[in-house]
Amino acid sequence: MIEGTAGPAAEDDRKPQPFDIDLANSARVYDYLLGGKDSHESDRDKADEMLSRAPEIKTVVWFARSFMLKAVQLAADAGIRQFVDLGSGIPNSPNVHEAAREIEPSAQVVYVDYDPVVRAHCDALLAKPRGVTALLGDIRHPHDILDQLKNQTLIDFNEPVAILLIGVLHYVMDDEHPAEIIAAFRDQMAPGSYLAITHGSSDSSPEILEVLAATKNTSTQVEFRSTAQTEAFLAGFELFEPGVVPVQEWLRPDLPETRMVMLGAIGRKP
Repeated sequence: MIEGTAGPAAEDDRKPQPFDIDLANSARVYDYLLGGKDSHESDRDKADEMLSRAPEIKTVVWFARSFMLKAVQLAADAGIRQFVDLGSGIPNSPNVHEAAREIEPSAQVVYVDYDPVVRAHCDALLAKPRGVTALLGDIRHPHDILDQLKNQTLIDFNEPVAILLIGVLHYVMDDEHPAEIIAAFRDQMAPGSYLAITHGSSDSSPEILEVLAATKNTSTQVEFRSTAQTEAFLAGFELFEPGVVPVQEWLRPDLPETRMVMLGAIGRKP
């Protein structure tokens, strides 16, 4: 738990209030940081407040986005034709289906988010291209998501699939059992499947952790974890090099270190 927090808020208290534009919404804040146009004044104010204290947050968001696209390309190059983006956020081009379909035009992509705002934007912005679907689902209830994927025949778990958890797991508190969430998906994934994650690191500077501590008891409450804790989430997967490292190390050797450390990792189910 981030130093200074009083404990995690109840799950229901941390769900977004999609139709209250006076409250900042994590998906819209993230969209704003990526340069999107689907935010309200409350979202921009929240983001600007964070950026005033930790301007590198915007850089880290872009690093994580680039890491996600690289993970999609690696999976597609390996022959994977099914992708599930858990906690997808508001569509921002290039997105998962665009990156995957550059390599395999028939790739099937499912975007999953627990925020009705995101679902509405997905329906509108994706314009429902064939083989691309948006689901309303909370990763804290993985079996509900798996049931939707199976019952709607969106994903064939007898074939390899790439599961993406980009910037999501640090919103799951310890008492919400993040390792069990990943295990639920892992147990359904065929051999040869990929898992890609990013996770905020407790090795971030104290100044960054202090900024993030202000999110307690909100829908954006986070719990940054150590490298060892993050690596443990990938139990049952063979990790690709360079392993569990800051996301920029997956991209180019000349990218700068940042006070906010966002870890990235990609694993393959043997």
